[in-house]
Amino acid sequence: QVQLVETGGGLVQTGGSLRLSCTASEYTVTSGSMGWFRQAPGKERECVAAVRWSFGSTWYENSVKGRFTMSRDRAKNTVYLQMNGLIPEDTAVYYCAATTRNLIFSQLPVEREYDHWGQGTRVTVSS
Repeated sequence: QVQLVETGGGLVQTGGSLRLSCTASEYTVTSGSMGWFRQAPGKERECVAAVRWSFGSTWYENSVKGRFTMSRDRAKNTVYLQMNGLIPEDTAVYYCAATTRNLIFSQLPVEREYDHWGQGTRVTVSS
């Protein structure tokens, strides 16, 4: 059974940085497609970054472009979301998602395309 475990959330001041980690079991982070989603209080869950590894390019939501970077460590079977320049609007629960399918670029930010989800890690950015 695929398991995704997110860590790295916490409380940070505006302008600060955090690195979220998503460690997978029974799933290889070098295959298929993976994404980072977030859900702020009272809002729908949205994708902030996603990648089909065979593409070699990553989709980013406009508001995080230039501030967030998605990467992976194959040896650790872990995916990261480096978040710099954090602002209060980034406050949310962040989720890691995965599918074994090779999504096309337009599918990458679509929540229903992913089969496996982590439990989420909370990020709070204070002003």
